Amino acid sequence: MSKDGKTVVVGMSGGVDSSVAALLLKNQGFRVIGLFMRNWEESDENGVCTAAEDFEDVKRVCGLLDIPYYTVNFTKEYMDRVFSYFLSEYKSGRTPNPDVLCNREIKFGPFKQYANSLGADFIATGHYCGISHEGDVHRLIKAKDQNKDQTYFLNQLSQEQLEGVIFPLADLEKAEVRKIAEENGLATAKKKDSTGICFIGERNFRKFLQEYLPARRGEIRSLEGELVGEHFGLMYYTIGQRRGLDLGGRKGEDGRWFVVRKDLKKNVLYVSHGDERPLYSDGCYVSGVNFIPFPRKENDYRCYAKFRYRQSEQRVRVLRTGENTLTVHFDEPQRAVTEGQYAVFYDETQCLGGGVIEGTFCARKN
Repeated sequence: MSKDGKTVVVGMSGGVDSSVAALLLKNQGFRVIGLFMRNWEESDENGVCTAAEDFEDVKRVCGLLDIPYYTVNFTKEYMDRVFSYFLSEYKSGRTPNPDVLCNREIKFGPFKQYANSLGADFIATGHYCGISHEGDVHRLIKAKDQNKDQTYFLNQLSQEQLEGVIFPLADLEKAEVRKIAEENGLATAKKKDSTGICFIGERNFRKFLQEYLPARRGEIRSLEGELVGEHFGLMYYTIGQRRGLDLGGRKGEDGRWFVVRKDLKKNVLYVSHGDERPLYSDGCYVSGVNFIPFPRKENDYRCYAKFRYRQSEQRVRVLRTGENTLTVHFDEPQRAVTEGQYAVFYDETQCLGGGVIEGTFCARKN
């Protein structure tokens, strides 16, 4: 890859990762341009616009690096392509992952198009992952820092979207990134990492969702049918959730209550106490599968999978049931596999793609 004279547009969030990505690329000889995306326009509970604060940090970093920077407003695209889906899924009782959609629909969509209008030969982000370009074939490689690996969130990217992409942090640990930022005097060196869903930030999730979706209270029942409490709206609860149920313990029994399933038609939340076996499943059904770099030739194969971001890879058997649908059998029962989340597949070195979990099944007896 020739670097001298080549232009790379870096998606800069105002965080330490994208700041160091820009620094490394400049040191490698690229002509670097910073591009800040404004995807959400709203103040937090304290009346602070976090996007404005983040852009100030982008300006400080770009000023220090002596690189040009721009800002682009994608709030309409984000609302239409990401947030509307987020609300629709929650209304349906599912638990979506908007960060996956944001990457496919914004960061590697309109962002890449805008970067090209600035004369980009390449685009780059501060994601912790690697990439391999072999002619027209682009493979998504696991990051060195397995605790930060973010290939999970990129599982829906197409070959076209991965073309011309650079991930400068592929071979760095998070501690190394912080150290590089400090040694080079970057304003974001000690900035706290963002957590949770980007447009909610540090706000109370239930309070945020109430602003967009009307809540309908209903019954909380045990799996045996016993009425044990009242819920505030099915959309506020996720499978496996323990906190926030406001249910007392049972006399003489150890353990806590946790969510097992939802009945949207009857508006009933079902919970179990102590015994977690009802949370476990032996497999799941997956739709909307995106294969990276392309589908496997076999319709029956073995690999690894993750069913949520903060999870170790699990051994699975995958059966292809349609053009973009799969049935996944787990080697070991999995806890709280949740509809609306993503099942993401891996081999030893790379991300093979992923799709949306539509449901689970149990083949064994407890």
